[in-house]
Amino acid sequence: MSAASLPAPDGPSDGRSDGRSDGRSDGRSDDAVPPRRAASRHELPARALDTSAEHPWPVRLLSRKIEQYVERMAPVWVEGQVVQLNRRPGTSTAFLTLRDTDQDMSLPVSAAVRVLDGKPVEEGAHVVVHAKPVFWSRRGTLQLQAREIRPVGVGELLARVEHLKRVLAAEGLFDAERKVALPFLPRVVGLVCGRESKAEHDVVVNARARWPQVRFEIREVAVQGVHAVEQVGAALRELDARPEVEVIVVARGGGSVEDLLPFSNETLVRAAAACRTPLVSAIGHETDCPLLDLVADHRASTPTAAAKRIVPDVSEERTRVTQARARARAAVEARVAREQAALDAVRSRPVLASPEVMLADRAERVAFLRDRGRRALDSCLVRAAGEVGRLEAQVRALSPASTLERGYAVVQGDDGHVVRSPADAPLGAALRVRLARGELAARVVDDAARAADGATAAERT
Repeated sequence: MSAASLPAPDGPSDGRSDGRSDGRSDGRSDDAVPPRRAASRHELPARALDTSAEHPWPVRLLSRKIEQYVERMAPVWVEGQVVQLNRRPGTSTAFLTLRDTDQDMSLPVSAAVRVLDGKPVEEGAHVVVHAKPVFWSRRGTLQLQAREIRPVGVGELLARVEHLKRVLAAEGLFDAERKVALPFLPRVVGLVCGRESKAEHDVVVNARARWPQVRFEIREVAVQGVHAVEQVGAALRELDARPEVEVIVVARGGGSVEDLLPFSNETLVRAAAACRTPLVSAIGHETDCPLLDLVADHRASTPTAAAKRIVPDVSEERTRVTQARARARAAVEARVAREQAALDAVRSRPVLASPEVMLADRAERVAFLRDRGRRALDSCLVRAAGEVGRLEAQVRALSPASTLERGYAVVQGDDGHVVRSPADAPLGAALRVRLARGELAARVVDDAARAADGATAAERT
């Protein structure tokens, strides 16, 4: 069988392949091209596309074809983290496992001992490997044969972290508007820490010393090494999904730059940014600043500082309550004292101390005004009486009654008009003669005789 039945590699530069498990070179699906039957039952299909249940390939054939295909792949540079490293004394080959830094994927790698000599390659190291893929047909395994291994320096790793920091900052993951306030008194605290670590002891002991009733949901995970990103991220998602957990603390007691690199991993940082529960980062010391510190809602310099931040001190709170009660009591007492003083001042005024004084003063004033009014009225009456007497004398002097007292009389006709001339009293007219002390009735009897002697005949009635 020819190796041409397998798809050709993409090229020597990347070593990648778009080949399918069925060995087709055109990449079309099984539905697009119907399988062709072999010319004879004793002949094997030339291509994987031509196989069927009646005409399958034996395992050896498929293994050889895969081996031939992999042999045509060009060497490739691969980056990852060393998980396992086995150097057996007396052997010329070392074996290691290269794991992806973000995903749970790994590949076995073999390398000559001379490739590792003088290189600081150990478990947990971040390396770049120049290797040739090799397929072992007898075991059916794929392996990388390393030709060169280069440890990734701290400076380069920090440069990558700095670049990732700028990218995440541009996305707004570090903005202050995203951060939420921590609860004042959480009932349940989620704690992500190393197994039996000092950080766990510092957080739990200090938090319970400050508030004994606080409960912890502790997830012990790997906080460094190849599994740190996966385990810490899984613990964050699990605690964030529990509604009773009100705040999450990720704690680690510092370490070297390489030890803290998992907490600057993009996958872990984005998992922390997706948490709805308030997150406290207590990863390193004061000088350490992994990217998890920037995306967390609160950064604590140490695990002890995180414990002091997530729960209040019960003794301090009791002191504050006592002080608040004392201030409230003092304020109330001061207010009551001010009001009592104001009330005493009002009560001490004469108008309230001796209310009759005000009435007595008003009574004296009323009596005084009454007497003065009486005197004024009497004076007015006296003056008015004198004036009336004077006017009365004048009236009497001018009154016709005074004239009548002197012997004069007033003659009036029947209609009451005063008779002023003989023409006003014709012959036979009835007259009234008003005297000083009575009246007389008269009648005109002879007009000629009355004119001659000036007498008037009158009849008494």
